[in-house]
Amino acid sequence: MKKLTTSLMAGALAFGMGVAVQAQTQGVSDDEVLIGSVNDLSGVFAAVGVPAVAGANMRFDEANAAGGVHGRKIRFIVEDNGYQIPRAMQGYNKLLNSDKVFAMLLSLGTPMNLAGFKLMDPKGIPNINPLSAARQMLQEPLHTHFAGTASYYDQVLAGVTYLTREFGGTKICSMYIPSDFGLEIHEGTVDITKKLNLTLAAETTHKPDELDFVGALTKLREAGCNVVTLALGVRQAITVVGTAKKLGWNDVKFLNTSAGFLGVVAAVPGGVTDGLYAASGWVDLYSHADDPDVAIFMKNFKAKYDQPASGFSMLGYVGADTVIRGLEAAGRDLTHDSFIAGLESLKYHSALMDTEIEMSKTNHQGAKDIVISIVRDGGWVTLARE
Repeated sequence: MKKLTTSLMAGALAFGMGVAVQAQTQGVSDDEVLIGSVNDLSGVFAAVGVPAVAGANMRFDEANAAGGVHGRKIRFIVEDNGYQIPRAMQGYNKLLNSDKVFAMLLSLGTPMNLAGFKLMDPKGIPNINPLSAARQMLQEPLHTHFAGTASYYDQVLAGVTYLTREFGGTKICSMYIPSDFGLEIHEGTVDITKKLNLTLAAETTHKPDELDFVGALTKLREAGCNVVTLALGVRQAITVVGTAKKLGWNDVKFLNTSAGFLGVVAAVPGGVTDGLYAASGWVDLYSHADDPDVAIFMKNFKAKYDQPASGFSMLGYVGADTVIRGLEAAGRDLTHDSFIAGLESLKYHSALMDTEIEMSKTNHQGAKDIVISIVRDGGWVTLARE
């Protein structure tokens, strides 16, 4: 009987240990939580991905230096997708199945995030503030999907509405990469022309590495375009605006979204991009650099990396801060459900973005504002909030 009792106790203990191991949340240990990102560090959107990762690392380093969150340090693991889906899938597979990260943060690229969802969603891995403003970032299952700003679609609607209201014009055109990213912006362009009773006069599609736009711009000019929406790579958008000026086409408004709302775009020497508009989900960092919180962030970023802060380094910092706030709200007993509940409880003003951030069970989009800006004298100037 004693042997039987001992065996039963041993079996029960082994079963209990098995249940505990089975219930352990992926990417969480007693002293660490793992956060992953599949980003563009070498492709056409590296000007977005590199500073964003730097900003996130800066915020995580601050939290870790202060002891972490509820005694856990945060380890941020980043894989380079080069803005290529095959490389992105390799990165997702490594992070989710080998590193076993707890959540994904700031992953770049609409097509890449959508592909990654196929691996993330079955595991219940939260996707936080992806560097894509596509509406699909909040597709079902909404439970694990969180977006940082207004969508590209809404940005285009607001931007075209502003430009036609302020400057008139009835012919709207579109230049886009025919990917999930570009198609959303083009769809927004089509829908707003219908809503405002305007004309979609012409459209051109482009490869991600295309840099000769003379033919496309000639076509759009002949169509009489008043506003041209852009869904192109960073360098491509710069080339388009510069080429249009060389062709003497000055009576057109080019509209970018948050994908091209970068300081490097505004700061191109010679005023190449002066007059370029953008509709984005935040206020340009340098346009309110006198704000104390912004000044501190810019000073600390410069000291850490020996390079100036940018809008996307700010977004990386804010994204990491969102994760930290969610972890703090989740408490020491960290699971995916407690973390998601923590994120859904957030409501605060982001001084760096100069916007309110609020989420709930039915609202996983943090910032709601859409800011219209223009490039003047090498910098972005805020014109309106829509």
